[in-house]
This record gives sequence, structure tokens and C-alpha cells, in this order.
Amino acid sequence: MKVFTIGFTRKTAAEFFELLRQSKVQRVVDVRLNNTSQLSGFTRRDDLAYFLQEICQMDYRHRPELAPTKEMLYAYRKEHRDWKAYARQFLALMQERRIEQTLPQETIAGAGLLCSEAHPGHCHRRLVAEYLSEAWGGGLDIVHL
Repeated sequence: MKVFTIGFTRKTAAEFFELLRQSKVQRVVDVRLNNTSQLSGFTRRDDLAYFLQEICQMDYRHRPELAPTKEMLYAYRKEHRDWKAYARQFLALMQERRIEQTLPQETIAGAGLLCSEAHPGHCHRRLVAEYLSEAWGGGLDIVHL
């Protein structure tokens, strides 16, 4: 089963939607806590759902249970918490939430996990994909766009 990850920061709308279209992503699963921020531009919830349908003929789903808590984000971004500590805390949260049991695999199959980070290295979307792959027996082929 293939799953994609994509961030929108440092991408134009044209680059973002072309990456999604060319990759044959079936739906975008938004893993951000806040999907209505003014900083998000073309990726604000309602705009994004419209653009995805009109430009790429794909569905949009927001899954905030795949996002870190507000407190975790604040500690990492504002207090400059170490990435390794943040990652451990976030993975523990995924385990506590039992996302591998509560999230249908068909939601993730062929989906593009979306967050704001430009690159997957220090991004929770990568952690979600890797966590699910391990929890589901290594069955995910993860592609970072």
C-alpha cells in the first residue's frame, strides 16, 4: 500500500497541486492541528478542499487525531525543544491514541498526508506514516513529495 507525504511551505500553488496530480494521490489527509490559519494561504481547509476537487479531482479529509497537541507544537517551535524529544513524545501520543486501530487503512491507502513543513525530515507527517507502517506490519510504501 502506497502513502505519500507533502508539505506546502516553500511551494507555489502550481507546484503543490502539480506534485499531487502527477503522483496520482487519491485523497489528501490533512494531519495539521489547525487547518484554517491565515498563514496557510491556498491550504486553508475550505479553499484546499475546493482546489483539490477542481484541480486534481481528489477528496480532502482532515484528521486532527494525527496531529500533535497544541502544547507539543508550542514546546517544539517556540521553546526550541529538541527534535528527538519531540518525536518521542509525538510517537507516544500516536500510540496512546491507538491510531493504528482507529484509523481505517483505506483512509491512508493512496493518500497524501499533508502538513506545513517543507521537508519530511523534521515533520510529524513522516512520523505518522512510519508509525502506521510499522504498526500495520511494514506494509506502507512511503513516498515523500
